[in-house]
Amino acid sequence: MVAVTRRAVLSLAAVAPRLRAQVSTFQSRATVSLVQGEDRRQNVCNALLAIDDLIRPTLKRKKYVLIKPNTVAVNNQLGSTHVDAVRGILDYLSERYRGPVVIADSSKDCTWDAYENFLYNRVLAEYRPLKISFVDFNEDPSPLVHEIVDRDLHLTQVRLASRLFDPEAYILGCAILKAHDNVVATLSVKNLVMAAPLHNARSATSKWHDKARYHQGYRQIQMNIALTAKRMRPFWGATVIDGFEGMEGEGPLRGTPVPSRLAIASTDFVAADRIGVETMGVNPAWPGYLQYCCDAGLGQYDLAKIDVRGSAALSDVRRTYKLHPRVDKQIEWLGPLSKV
Repeated sequence: MVAVTRRAVLSLAAVAPRLRAQVSTFQSRATVSLVQGEDRRQNVCNALLAIDDLIRPTLKRKKYVLIKPNTVAVNNQLGSTHVDAVRGILDYLSERYRGPVVIADSSKDCTWDAYENFLYNRVLAEYRPLKISFVDFNEDPSPLVHEIVDRDLHLTQVRLASRLFDPEAYILGCAILKAHDNVVATLSVKNLVMAAPLHNARSATSKWHDKARYHQGYRQIQMNIALTAKRMRPFWGATVIDGFEGMEGEGPLRGTPVPSRLAIASTDFVAADRIGVETMGVNPAWPGYLQYCCDAGLGQYDLAKIDVRGSAALSDVRRTYKLHPRVDKQIEWLGPLSKV
């Protein structure tokens, strides 16, 4: 792990009592599966099978499944969901669900290029009974309007993908273990949240990019993710974190691979991310948006209140990921707001 400045460490120490008190505010226990193996596809499927009893009661009431991969950049496979992770989800669904399935995302570039470059189109013929289709959220004709804060802590509006607020969809995220250049680590909560803000479709005559409105400072982005997660949480079904090959260092795009060879799944996205940061050796107090999500009652972030299922023990899979070189700046949110 990269070293942090003395100022950052002192900031963390100053607020540690507050963090210890807040980490127990969400009282419900959570269940997370953790598996490890040498087959990415099988890991993902097995992680979902381990929590099948938690998924199925809600799944059977939904009209379709929406799989949200990570296609942040259309030419970077390490930073994006591998098609075999998608296959692992489809393997799980094929034995207990009969379509339709929608694979949808909003890449920062053109999402259709990601589907083609990462070979997602091949699953259409492989899983015909699931009636798979693809959607680019950026083509949404009726986005939702949502308020977040800008760099000056003023409210500003963004457009969000309406499909991510569809009560008839079982929303299933497929995230990756990655270090991050703004929020220390990015896993399942951020994967779903940052799919929601849109930019102009390829065919549009004007250019706009609401994802950029979230990146208004290390402190502001933590709050913006949590504010959006609070609105989205009632519509989330389950998440998988594909940690077969994670990313350390300059994530989410310019980092280097880590062969963690694991998968995590849960119906509690916050709890899944707590297990995720533990497997990465990340101080769980540092990703502020996850602490805020727990404080807001969106999920369980207290490790003592998370039950882990599956073939792997947390102590056996934990590695120490190198963090972004600017991690000391990223954790300044822990201290007081000294400048306006």
